[in-house]
Amino acid sequence: MADIAAIAARLDEAALGARAIAQITGQEGELPLAEAYEIQRAAIDRRLARGATLVGVKMGFTSEAKMIQMGLKDQIWGRLTSDMVVVNGAAIERARFIHPRVEPEVAVRLKAPLAGEVTRAEALAAVDAVAAALEIIDSRYENFRFALGDVVADNASSSAFVTGPWLAPDTDVSDVAMTMRVDGEIVETGTSAAILGDPIRSLIAAARLAGAAGLVLQPGWTIMLGGATAAAAIGDARSVSLDAGHLGRVGFTIEGGAA
Repeated sequence: MADIAAIAARLDEAALGARAIAQITGQEGELPLAEAYEIQRAAIDRRLARGATLVGVKMGFTSEAKMIQMGLKDQIWGRLTSDMVVVNGAAIERARFIHPRVEPEVAVRLKAPLAGEVTRAEALAAVDAVAAALEIIDSRYENFRFALGDVVADNASSSAFVTGPWLAPDTDVSDVAMTMRVDGEIVETGTSAAILGDPIRSLIAAARLAGAAGLVLQPGWTIMLGGATAAAAIGDARSVSLDAGHLGRVGFTIEGGAA
């Protein structure tokens, strides 16, 4: 049995100090998923104790190709906290990240609780609004290398997120063309259909997986439904933007040098 509190503290301190650490699995041996999720929750609890609040969840491995690559039959998920929110168009400090990457996503905002096994109709009825979004992922592990247990414990690499304009809940998100630019240059193109074939399937999975951990998705929460393309390294870039057709545009700028 892993030392849950000690590993959670190690990950939390790595995130706070923007310093990479060695893989847990390299030091502790195999890390079962159940223990990895306990570590994730304990690390986030430390953040909440400092004054942050839970504002949603994020989904990971929502690409069938990525699941096959990782030998998975299901998605993973992480928690979103208030200190991860970036306002659309705002600047973020590069020093808060280790080796950040960014990916285009679809997000939904809830108006009703959602948990457990739900139907598509039930999931859609709980949606208050939809938006294009960008997630900044920033593994706390050296060289962005990890095993499955490592990434789950590390809150699925989630670090920050920004949502575009919130649109009506019945706005079609099933097959939205997305073009992501870094410093004005196109780095990734794709479609929201890459998110489990339909992003709403990811919302249904979020309710199921979080519910299995005793967490009810709450009204007002943002659910990040997964990447529509591969993630792109931010590097020394100064701006990131996403054009998502009828979902609009979302982006942010980066200030300062690396930590």
